[in-house]
Amino acid sequence: MTDFETITIPEHLHGYTGVAFGGYVAGVLAGRATARDVRVDFRRPVPTGLPVRLAPTPEGGCALTDGDLLLAAAVPTGSAGPAGSAPEVPEAPSWAEAEAAAEAYRAAPPDGQTDCFGCGLDRTPATGLRQHCGAVPGRDLVATAWTPGAALADPDGLLPPELVWGALDCPGNAAGRLLDGRPAGAVTAALGARLLRPVRAGERLVSYAWLLSSAERKYGVGTAVATAEGELCATAEALWVVPRAAV
Repeated sequence: MTDFETITIPEHLHGYTGVAFGGYVAGVLAGRATARDVRVDFRRPVPTGLPVRLAPTPEGGCALTDGDLLLAAAVPTGSAGPAGSAPEVPEAPSWAEAEAAAEAYRAAPPDGQTDCFGCGLDRTPATGLRQHCGAVPGRDLVATAWTPGAALADPDGLLPPELVWGALDCPGNAAGRLLDGRPAGAVTAALGARLLRPVRAGERLVSYAWLLSSAERKYGVGTAVATAEGELCATAEALWVVPRAAV
């Protein structure tokens, strides 16, 4: 790898308008890091449509900067997540449970961003991940049933790793809102993921999330992606922060 490279996040890969989708950015940084396990810490919003600089760090991570401003950094962690240890992963909801949860979400969605690449209701299977997570009755989980569109796949028909990271992002927002009463506007402060198997376009998948901690404006979540049969594809741990303006 050279001393640095310049990248531009396309506008359609946004979470909030004008702000790059956090899960995607985290996946890009993780893919550039030489360390096997990293946590991506977000310091400032990453813009879409503007060039930013990505450079390696001595410890095997990498940093994303805009001039002298640090936007995000991938930090080697071993197998630990943002809270310091890998989360225990609950058993995945069934496809039917996840499908029902997603339908309940779509029938009465909470206020918030509708054009997010990860969870926006305005996205199609060709233009977004459609992580429409609703509460799962009888379990402290949110979940969605979804199938990656062919337009999102690489030439081998697989979902690129940065989009698998993306599928582990928005379910954490839903967990905060539906399980912890958090308002709209929360942002991903840190995300660490472990990819366990390839994810193929057209494959029936279940994304789900659960709370790990909650204090003041911060909350921690675990998230996972599994096949419809319950085989884990990826897991993650994330820290979310509610901006003071949203409280």
